[in-house]
Amino acid sequence: MSSILDDIKMQYQFGGVAFRLIFWNVLCFLVSVLFFYNFQLGVFHFPSWIALSSDPNVFITIPWTLISYAFFHHGVGHLFFNMMVLHFSSMLFLTFFNSKQFMGLYLLSALFSGVAFVVGYYFLQMNSSMVGASGAIMAILVATTTYRPLMTVRLLFFGNVKLWHITAVILVLDFMQFKIENTGGHIAHLAGAFFGFIFIKLLQNGMDLSRILDNPFKQSKRTPFKKVHKNYSKPTSKPSSRIVVKDKTQQQIDEILDKISQSGYDCLTQEEKEFLFKAGK
Repeated sequence: MSSILDDIKMQYQFGGVAFRLIFWNVLCFLVSVLFFYNFQLGVFHFPSWIALSSDPNVFITIPWTLISYAFFHHGVGHLFFNMMVLHFSSMLFLTFFNSKQFMGLYLLSALFSGVAFVVGYYFLQMNSSMVGASGAIMAILVATTTYRPLMTVRLLFFGNVKLWHITAVILVLDFMQFKIENTGGHIAHLAGAFFGFIFIKLLQNGMDLSRILDNPFKQSKRTPFKKVHKNYSKPTSKPSSRIVVKDKTQQQIDEILDKISQSGYDCLTQEEKEFLFKAGK
C-alpha cells in the first residue's frame, strides 16, 4: 500500500500539470461518491454550492460554481470519457504550449462555458444545473486543432487520422444531439470549442489570455542600471577555462527525468523510483 502511495506522490510531483488536473478531477469524484451519491436511487445530488445553476439569481450569489462545476462528474462513464479525452488533448496541447497556458485555457474556458450555459438556458426558458469538465476539455482539443489541424494522430482500430477529423466528428455529434438530450452539456461543449478557437487566434496575434491568471501584485525583478566601462586594450593573457561538473546526485536525477520523458514513469526500476522519491523530498 505504501509503495502505491509513493508512486502516486511521484506521479503527482513529476507527472506535469495535466496529470495533476486529472488527479483532482478523480479525487473530487471520489469525494462526491461519499457525500453526494444516493445509493438507493443510483444518482448524484450535487448541492447548489458545487453544481452550476442555470438560474442567474442563484449563481450570482455563489459565483465560484462557475469553476467548481468543472471538477465534478455525474458518473464513472462521464468521468472516464472526459479524463480520456483530457489526457489525449493535453499531450497534444503541451507539445506546443506551456503549462501556464494549459491551465489558463482550462479555467477560462470552464468559466466561459458556464456563462454560455446560464445565458443559453435563460433564453430557452429552461432551468437545470450542470457539472462536468467537458467544456474545458473541448477548448483544449479545439485549441490544439486550430493550431495544428493537419497533425497526424494514430488511433486504435482506425490507424493514422488527421486531428481535425477527430475534432470534427465530436463537434458534429454535439450538434446532432443538441435538442435530443443534455442540452446544457452540449451548449457548454460548443462554447468551450469556440473559446479554444478564439484563445489560439488571439495568441497568434500576440495576446495571451492566460496572463489574466498572473498575480497583479507580483513585481518583476529588474536589474538596477549600471554604468559599464569597456577596456579595449588587448588582454595580456588568455583567461583560463572553467569546467563545471554537475553534482553526481543531480546528474542521476537528470538521467532519470530524461528516461521518464522518453519512455514514461512506468519504465523506471524500483530503485530509480525510490531514489527519485527521496531526492524530491
